[in-house]
Amino acid sequence: MTPSADSSRARGPAWASRNYSLLTAAAFVTNLGSNGAMIAAAFAVLEAGGDSADVGLVAAARTLPLVVFLLIGGAVADRLPRHRVMVAANTLNCLSQGAFAVLVLTGEPRLWQMMLLTALGGTGHAFFSPAAEGMLLSSVSGEQAGRAFAVFRMAMQGAAVGGAALGGAMVAAVGPGWVLAADAVAFAAAGSLRSLLDVSHIPARAPGAGILADLRDGWREVAGRPWLWGIVVQFSVANAVLGAADAVYG
Repeated sequence: MTPSADSSRARGPAWASRNYSLLTAAAFVTNLGSNGAMIAAAFAVLEAGGDSADVGLVAAARTLPLVVFLLIGGAVADRLPRHRVMVAANTLNCLSQGAFAVLVLTGEPRLWQMMLLTALGGTGHAFFSPAAEGMLLSSVSGEQAGRAFAVFRMAMQGAAVGGAALGGAMVAAVGPGWVLAADAVAFAAAGSLRSLLDVSHIPARAPGAGILADLRDGWREVAGRPWLWGIVVQFSVANAVLGAADAVYG
């Protein structure tokens, strides 16, 4: 085997660019921490004297801002540098989870405090997701996209399953506060990785007509395609049912 072949194998497959590798590593870290934190948040509520209804309120506090701000987050990601939006969202998630962890570790957190901090986490995720999708698309070419997305989704799903299992074990071993603290550290690490992204190849985007105009145009595009809004409605119902059960009983 030639030295060039050895160095090529050491670097990994040709489709795994530097940006793609950074994005995949960051997504794996955040999914690992976030899915463990979901388990920890439920036990934090129960340990503070709450019941299953309170667990549901904390879960809803994350979901509501995610629904409200997701479209706005997409419009923002179309105007600002996506990597900066991602890092800012990771910073918000890191601070909110860190504050949640401090509350749990130092005393008995109140329900409204846990709901507020969880809502901040949902807001960060609403602004992060559209920017992350666009950044991932810019990191692979058309010929490489299928394989790259498959590996990326496998990494995310593996981290989701592993994070929930690891989070549950850590809750039993050290308590929910430390799991929430670990999630804050995971967001800090992911934000650091995403700050290293090379965006020099991404052309500057022309200014649009305004956020409200973009939202109206997007609504017309979705409403005019029955197959698209049908899928959206279907998954909205499915995620509402499964997500609620997973958050409260998981």
